[in-house]
Amino acid sequence: MSSTEAQKQIADLTAELKQHNYNYYVLAMPTIADYDFDHKLKQLAELEKQYPEFADPNSPTQQVGGEVTKEFVNVRHKWPMLSLGNTYNEQELIDFDQRIRKAIGDNFEYVCELKFDGLSMSLTYEGGKLARAVTRGDGVQGDDVTTNVRTINTIPKHLHKGDYPELFEIRGEVFMHRKAFERLNDERMENGEVPYANPRNFASGTIKMQDSAEVAKRPLDCFLYGLYTDKTLFKTHWESLQAVKSWGFHIDNHSKLCGNITEVLEFINEWDKERFGLSYDIDGIVIKVNNYSQQQELGFTAKSPRWAISYKFKAERVETELQAVTYQVGRTGAVTPVANLKPVLLAGTTVKRATLHNADEIEIRLQLHEHDWVFVEKGGEIIPKIISVNLDKRKPDAQPVKYITHCPACNTLLERKDGEAAYYCPNDEGCPPQIVGKMQHFIGRKAMDIDGLGDETIETLYQRGFISHISDIYKLHERADELKQLGRFGEKSINNMLDGIEKSKQMPFEKVLFGLGIRYVGETVAKKLAAHFKNIDRLATAPYDELITADEIGDRIALSLIEYFSGEVHREEIEKLKGYRLNFVTEEKELQLASDKLAGKSFIISGVFETYSRDELKDIIEQNGGKILSSISAKLNYLVAGDNMGPAKLEKANKLNIPIISDAELLNLLL
Repeated sequence: MSSTEAQKQIADLTAELKQHNYNYYVLAMPTIADYDFDHKLKQLAELEKQYPEFADPNSPTQQVGGEVTKEFVNVRHKWPMLSLGNTYNEQELIDFDQRIRKAIGDNFEYVCELKFDGLSMSLTYEGGKLARAVTRGDGVQGDDVTTNVRTINTIPKHLHKGDYPELFEIRGEVFMHRKAFERLNDERMENGEVPYANPRNFASGTIKMQDSAEVAKRPLDCFLYGLYTDKTLFKTHWESLQAVKSWGFHIDNHSKLCGNITEVLEFINEWDKERFGLSYDIDGIVIKVNNYSQQQELGFTAKSPRWAISYKFKAERVETELQAVTYQVGRTGAVTPVANLKPVLLAGTTVKRATLHNADEIEIRLQLHEHDWVFVEKGGEIIPKIISVNLDKRKPDAQPVKYITHCPACNTLLERKDGEAAYYCPNDEGCPPQIVGKMQHFIGRKAMDIDGLGDETIETLYQRGFISHISDIYKLHERADELKQLGRFGEKSINNMLDGIEKSKQMPFEKVLFGLGIRYVGETVAKKLAAHFKNIDRLATAPYDELITADEIGDRIALSLIEYFSGEVHREEIEKLKGYRLNFVTEEKELQLASDKLAGKSFIISGVFETYSRDELKDIIEQNGGKILSSISAKLNYLVAGDNMGPAKLEKANKLNIPIISDAELLNLLL
């Protein structure tokens, strides 16, 4: 290789790996497998060793990997959060063991720990209280996510009395159990949102949310495994694990003290098989020299400790034949391609189908042909995924798989919006899966919660011609005699159904709005819209500029609302539902003023607060005569700012010289 070629290859690999690091750590949406990333990283390290004159000072080989997001306060780590070197084979582990022995002799032990597939977190405790939680970030500084981490039940906020130091740091991994991931991902898909690929991505995306109330709704967990103090309290890592467990921290019980590399390899082989029986994902085993003095003697490289290494499991991969590609239509009209496979055993379960995500996946990344032999992987993915195609087995006359152009259910020409990967069927009022899906969504527990009506009943009533719109549900009491003649329903079940339908008319506006099934309007967004606009008429006629002033309403949601309410069929449906006396107005509570100390004063509340929610602060202001504004202007008297406030609001408030106060300072105004 010439110097010119080496320089170009180093530059290309550096840029590519930096982008992959950004995708993984910041966006929480990786686009490359860990094994492939590590292979490229090793390739870059070898080139830099041969041609050091071309190495970037900020090369990925010299950095931990993460970057700091702009939405959170940056905090410098007292002790750098280094990453571990990775290996994928036993020989490299044996080489690691020999390097240790050469440096410190034969008298040492290893601690083996499961390598959780989550988000690294550093917790600082002062006086037994959780003071701060910071992400790994770039290893030197990370994001302060304390407010969000306080919502994790397994992380103690106050420790019981014990022999722990006044100030210490403990590190671990925030993760999500598979069952919780599956349930929450199903909800995202029901709301027309893009599902997360795996629990690790979901956990990472959750920790970086701006609203801690939303974080609290997503069940995260955390295992802790690393104690850091100014003064060494214990001789070994194993002793420290037992101690922090006694202090009340959530420690994984599968760790093992090993006397030699043979025991380490046995532990690895055991968990390579047993990992699929856990309720959470692990992607390897971490091996650490146990004695702290020996760790100090071994020292560190620029980015990782010499006394520890990570053995990464290869994701289980099998080969099978693609039998056909079929397409599913969701209630929002999104058309999802599915690979139907020759059944094959993978990670303990029989796999018959795998997700293909979208047209780009079929036609660009995989370049899939009919009856291709494909490699399917599960690994950290809950849903099996096609990784690649075995081109050696492709038949010479095989035809490329072409994404369908028309809806498989109603034959309507599909549409693909700018900036979106998915194709949609626009025939939302005439496409059977969309019609049935919307009615099933409407009756659901988180929407109208109609007792006596289930998904199968909705499908039966649609097929028999009883219902074809949401409003038809409220006509069923007029057809009770016809329902009895169907033979499927007894008189008691019909009465229960009709009673449930009648009771649903008491549901508040936010539930009705969510039940309408407007794309991107999930349960939380519906609450925000109902609270801001107060009634359906104001929401339906709100222009774009007014829609985006509502809390958490961005461009995509605003455009979706405008599109929905511009449809004549949707407006007619709402009028029918109004006729059935459903609630399309937010019930205003009669305000009892506690005082008039804030009379004539206007406020905006932004950010996250530890003691009060934003709604509670809003109530305090209004109960004392103050007024809440929707946007910052020269008329604003105070901006009440909490953690993680948006930088745009802060900048505008400073430009207009608007006083910025804390929640404590707000309460002082009432004294």
